[in-house]
Amino acid sequence: MPIAPDLLDDLIARALSEDLGDGDATSLATVPEGLRATATITQKAPGVIAGLDVATAVFLAVDGDLELTPLTAEGEWRERGPVLRAVGSARSLLAGERTALNFLGRLSGVATTTRRYVDAVAGTGAVVLDTRKTTPGLRLLEKRAVVTGGGANHRVGLYDQILIKENHAAMAGGVGEAVRAAYAHRPDLPIESECRDLDEVRAALAAAEAVGVPAGRYRILLDNMTNDELREAVALVAGRVPLEASGNVDLATIGAIAATGVDFISAGALTHSAPVLDLSLILEPLS
Repeated sequence: MPIAPDLLDDLIARALSEDLGDGDATSLATVPEGLRATATITQKAPGVIAGLDVATAVFLAVDGDLELTPLTAEGEWRERGPVLRAVGSARSLLAGERTALNFLGRLSGVATTTRRYVDAVAGTGAVVLDTRKTTPGLRLLEKRAVVTGGGANHRVGLYDQILIKENHAAMAGGVGEAVRAAYAHRPDLPIESECRDLDEVRAALAAAEAVGVPAGRYRILLDNMTNDELREAVALVAGRVPLEASGNVDLATIGAIAATGVDFISAGALTHSAPVLDLSLILEPLS
């Protein structure tokens, strides 16, 4: 999930501004001007690192003369260890510390949670997807962290895919009517329709086939169905369109959901409930 450099720069600038304000009062008072130091960020809990480039960009936004060296690769599960080294002005390192750790810990937490979900469906063929339940302003970074953790991205926002949910269907006069209207309005976009029972699955599938939605551009989302209902839906659709399961998905349930034969499983918990990965930064003065 790419993020434009200007958007990342703006995000980092705003994050630094809310932390630094008109200056780091503590460091300005206690750290001698011109003192150089080495800062080492260390991973203190098992997980997957994501966002090294963002943390690096934070430090460079504070001070372009800092020297940054990654000490690990992103996307690999590791127990603990050094993550990133920065060398330069001690005041600059302290000014960027919290913002860099906030980004790195948050994104690594998303990647780590995603990896746990992906591991839970290993061998089933099901793909783990994220949702739009992201931190405002951080969506592109969090979705990229999902991919780093081994998951896949659902739509980015309301603009790049049509997802017909129950409220849309109710306003359109039913799932079938909503599918027909969606394809007539934007035949260029992928279409997905949320279905709460097998009757809605039948209506959605019939409508998509009637208007000729191309293969690979239509998906049915099975919302809050039991595992027995998911298996019935898989048998009913018989591979004609991909099926996505959503609702009541967590680490305790996702394995059984995947075993029903659905193609995708979306989980808001990848982003809205991911705990921050525990990281620390230790500063050592250079003589």
